[in-house]
Amino acid sequence: MRKITAVGVAAALSVATAACGSSSGSDKSAVTLWMYPVISDQAKSQEFWAKVEKDFETKNPTVDVTIDQQPWEGRQEKVTTALVSKKGFDLVVLGPDQIPQYAQQGTIEPVDDVVAADKATYLPNSLTALTVDGKIYGVPIYQTITAPIYNKKLFADAGVDKVPETLDELKAAAPKLAADKVAILDYPGKPEVSLNQSFYPFLWANGGTVFTADGKGVAFNGPEGVASLQLLLDLQKAGGLPENAPSKGNDIEGGTLAAGKTALYHAATALQADQLGAAIGAENVGIGLPLEGAKRVAFGIPGGLVLAKHTENKDAAKKFATFLASPEVAGELAKASGFFPARTDVTVPDQSPSAKEFAKSLQYAFPGDTHPKARQVMGLIAPHVQAALLGKEDAKTALDAAAEEATTLLGSGG
Repeated sequence: MRKITAVGVAAALSVATAACGSSSGSDKSAVTLWMYPVISDQAKSQEFWAKVEKDFETKNPTVDVTIDQQPWEGRQEKVTTALVSKKGFDLVVLGPDQIPQYAQQGTIEPVDDVVAADKATYLPNSLTALTVDGKIYGVPIYQTITAPIYNKKLFADAGVDKVPETLDELKAAAPKLAADKVAILDYPGKPEVSLNQSFYPFLWANGGTVFTADGKGVAFNGPEGVASLQLLLDLQKAGGLPENAPSKGNDIEGGTLAAGKTALYHAATALQADQLGAAIGAENVGIGLPLEGAKRVAFGIPGGLVLAKHTENKDAAKKFATFLASPEVAGELAKASGFFPARTDVTVPDQSPSAKEFAKSLQYAFPGDTHPKARQVMGLIAPHVQAALLGKEDAKTALDAAAEEATTLLGSGG
């Protein structure tokens, strides 16, 4: 069994990682998995994945598994480089908005045969989200869901008896908390934060979409998008966003929510709820359903094990993917990560009370606007949202400028 590589060590493709599918000087079939910090505690993550390696190799002595733990930062670029250079990994965990571009490029393989035997046990939405042109390109090993978390005490102290459940209620309550020098919304405007956990939930709640229905154009600068960004600007004007919102990340530990300076984060994970509880007391943490506008939407995606086209030892890689998606491993991963199983036949041992509350939002799960260029378009929108928060652009100007850039991108074919 190879040692699990620490975060970042495997990032340099030209240095650390041998060509995928190599025999490593033995008769064993080598399989490399790029895993990300779905278990946020690094020590616990190392321990968990070391056990996964050991358990699998004990049952499959002819397969040599390496799990390279990668950072979230730079994920898209590194995966793209690995697929183009045909080295770095055999399996990688990707989300629904990343997969279409690689499927279109032909650098990843369908995995319908891997899920076939247990297909009926998977959450239907998890398989649908990982499907492109009728073929499944990811084996779901977990399901995420986001929901609002909030500081009960701050709302009570401000005289807000009913914690906001709608966008209108959020805006109406903002001045009351601002009077106590508390920003109602812990908005993370740093461009590096995925818009799936910042701007997009407001866009979706207002009935908007990132792309047009045919995928050939963008729609985020329509009335729904402008209203969503204007809501953020209105909140900001009313003292409803933290002063550092344009450059703020969404970390709970060491952040403004944990410090009692903000009251609610609209797109948190169950793990973040536990982190907030550790900071302000679990009794002070509330968990709500997704904020409702024209509809109620919760960002939630399956993590899919994706098979690289260039992989030499495909059978061994598929066998490992099947093992990772098994009820036993999926249940333990859900417990360790705070995410949820992507299967209905999995029991999560000692599931936390906060996780059970988050599970109520699974019915509203939406994987985002999947498109081959979804990530690139997100990268164009984020700086303009930040510019609006910095007072450099108004809502319509910001989104129109981003839309012009995105339209050029979609038409470039690149």
